[in-house]
Amino acid sequence: MRTRYIPEVLRLLQATYERQQEQLQTAATWIADALQADGLLYVFGASHAGVITEELTYRAGGLVPVSPIFIPGLTCDVRPITLTSALERLDGYAAEAVKHIPISPRDVVLVHSVSGRNAAPVEVALYAKQCGAKVIALTSLEYSRSVTPRSRTGYRLFEVADLVIDNGAPRGDALVHLDGLAQPVAPVSTVLGAALVNAIVAEACAILLERGITPPVLMSANLEGGDAHNARLMERYKGRVLYL
Repeated sequence: MRTRYIPEVLRLLQATYERQQEQLQTAATWIADALQADGLLYVFGASHAGVITEELTYRAGGLVPVSPIFIPGLTCDVRPITLTSALERLDGYAAEAVKHIPISPRDVVLVHSVSGRNAAPVEVALYAKQCGAKVIALTSLEYSRSVTPRSRTGYRLFEVADLVIDNGAPRGDALVHLDGLAQPVAPVSTVLGAALVNAIVAEACAILLERGITPPVLMSANLEGGDAHNARLMERYKGRVLYL
C-alpha cells in the first residue's frame, strides 16, 4: 500500500498506551469501585464521538452496567447529519437533555470528544460533576489545546474532567497526508478510543476479580447459552441502565 495508515495507527496506539498507563489504571480502578458499589458507567459522545458509546454498550465481552447517553440529534442516524454539528455547539441543549438522568456519586461518567471544544460534551461533564460522579474525559490534548472553547462556559472538556485520557489523535483527527491533497485523510480517534476503553474495561474486570467479585460481563448472544447468561445479568440492572 502507498499509505501507512495502519503502521501509523499502531505507532500512535503504542505511544499512547505507554504514555497513559497511570491514567488508564486510574480509570479502571474508578470503574471497578463504581461497580463494586453497585454504581454504573455512563458514556457520552456526540456525533462520531458517540461511536465509542456504542462500542461499550450491550457488547459481547463488555460490561452490563454501561448506561449510554444518547441525546436526540447528536447521533449519526439523524438527517441531515450536519444537524449533529449544529446541536453539539448549541449552548444549553445537552444540559437540558441530561438533567433528568439520575447520575449518582457512585457512578463514573466517561465523556468522549476529540476536540473537546463544543458545548455538548462540556455540559454533560459539568452535569455529571454536579451529581457527584467522577468524570473521565477521553480527548486529544494536542487538538483541544490548539482550539478555543465554543461553549459559553468558557471551558474545553479536558478543563472540567476529574481525569483526562489523551488519545493521541492529531489536530483535526485525520492521519494520512497525501501529496497533492491539502486535507489529510483517514481519522484515527475511533480506532484509538475503542482500544483504550476496552483496555480500561478489561483492567476493571481484573481488579474486580482480585477483590473476589465476578464482573458482570456480557456473553455473545450468538454462542449457545448467551441469551440466558445475558438475561440473568441484565435483570439486575433493569430500570437503571438506559437501554434496558
